Amino acid sequence: MTKSTADLPARNADASTAELVRTAAEQISRLVRDELTLARAEIAEKAKKAGAGAGLLGGSGVIALYGLAALLAAAILGLAVAMPAWLAALIVAVLLFATAGVLALVGRRELEHAKPPVPEETMRSVKRVVEDLKERVSR
Repeated sequence: MTKSTADLPARNADASTAELVRTAAEQISRLVRDELTLARAEIAEKAKKAGAGAGLLGGSGVIALYGLAALLAAAILGLAVAMPAWLAALIVAVLLFATAGVLALVGRRELEHAKPPVPEETMRSVKRVVEDLKERVSR
């Protein structure tokens, strides 16, 4: 037979401190386990949705790449009207490589500015705080 909540106050009034502490510890333990189970389920659901979203983004990237290839083919065919097809393809290829080179140089410069990956300003600040605390303790 289960105990009703109406019985709990009367029982708790007669319970010793040790019993109350034990009951509280059991309830806290159960609460923590239930919260962890809920968090695990929530994370699993969000991970499933994130995986689906990442897959859709990846698919859209592949389709966009095919669209870019079709656009480049159209540019080559458009230039081929005024010049030989091989020359049109060569011009488009040179423009693509030049664009890739410029992007690579800009990216490399940005990476150089990001080095080292250690938060230098924070490290200096922490060292100052430690030195200040050492001074105050030694006084």
